[in-house]
Amino acid sequence: MAVPFRRTSKTKKRMRRTHQKLEVEGLVACKNCGATIKAHNICPECGYYDGKKVLETKKAKAKEEKPAEKPAKAKSK
Repeated sequence: MAVPFRRTSKTKKRMRRTHQKLEVEGLVACKNCGATIKAHNICPECGYYDGKKVLETKKAKAKEEKPAEKPAKAKSK
């Protein structure tokens, strides 16, 4: 059985393995809110697809249902 004459250095080993990595493909920025999403999918942040409102999100519902806040009273001396 063949045995290597010298040990493979960390650098040589890592240089050889540079192509063995995972790549995330198809990520784009949402045109409406700018969030990073997968291409050709509805944005989970704002619910838009191709510039049109398609999905009602929980965040949008929370903003609509939130009652109007009263302005703070000024202190009088």
